[in-house]
Amino acid sequence: MSPLIETIHAVGLLTCFALLATSRIGACIRWLSFQGILFGMVPLIVHDDGLTARAMLLAGGNVALKGIVFPWLLLGLRARADFNREVQPFVSFVMSILCGILILALSVWLTQEMKPALAKAPFVMLDSSIFLIFIGLFLMISRRNALMQVIGFLVLENGIFVFGVITVVGTPLLVELGVLLDAFVGVFVMGIAIYHITREFGSMDVDRLTELRG
Repeated sequence: MSPLIETIHAVGLLTCFALLATSRIGACIRWLSFQGILFGMVPLIVHDDGLTARAMLLAGGNVALKGIVFPWLLLGLRARADFNREVQPFVSFVMSILCGILILALSVWLTQEMKPALAKAPFVMLDSSIFLIFIGLFLMISRRNALMQVIGFLVLENGIFVFGVITVVGTPLLVELGVLLDAFVGVFVMGIAIYHITREFGSMDVDRLTELRG
C-alpha cells in the first residue's frame, strides 16, 4: 500500500472530523477546500498506469472545482449573510464527533464486507469513500444553516468521486467530467436558493422555510 494513499486517508478522516467539530462556517469552507484538493489527487496515485493525460485532467478538474471554485462561491455566499456565520447544528458538536466515530466504525465494517467483491480497490480509499458519503449525509441532516447543507452535499460528492475512481475501470473521461459538471450545477442552484432564503428571511436557517406553508 502506497504511503501517500495512507496519508490521504488519514488526513481525509481528520478533515471530516474537523467539519463535525467546527463552529464557524468560514473555517468549514476552508476545511472543505483542503479536502477537495486532497481527494482530487486520488486519480494520480490510485492506479498503476502512471500519470496519464486522463488522470491529470480528471485530477486537475476536481482540484480546481472542489478546491478553489466551490469554496470561493461559498465564501461569497457567506459574505452576503455576514450577520450569521455560525454553523448552528441540530446535533451538538460533541454528539456530532461521537456520531462520526460510530460512522467510521460502520464504514470500516462495510468496507470489510465489500472488499471481496472489490479486490482491486485499496482498502483505505474504499473506507474513505464510504466514510465521506455518510459524513456528507450526516452534515446535510444535522445542520440548520443552508450553507452547511451545501458543504455536506460536496463532502458526499467527494465520497462518490473517490468510490468511482477506485472501483470503476475504463469509464469514459466525458462521463467523469459530466459528473463534475453536475456537481457544479448543483452548487450553483443551491447558491441561488440560499440567496433567496437569505433575502426573504434575513437568515440561512432552513427551518425558517416552514413559515412558507399556507
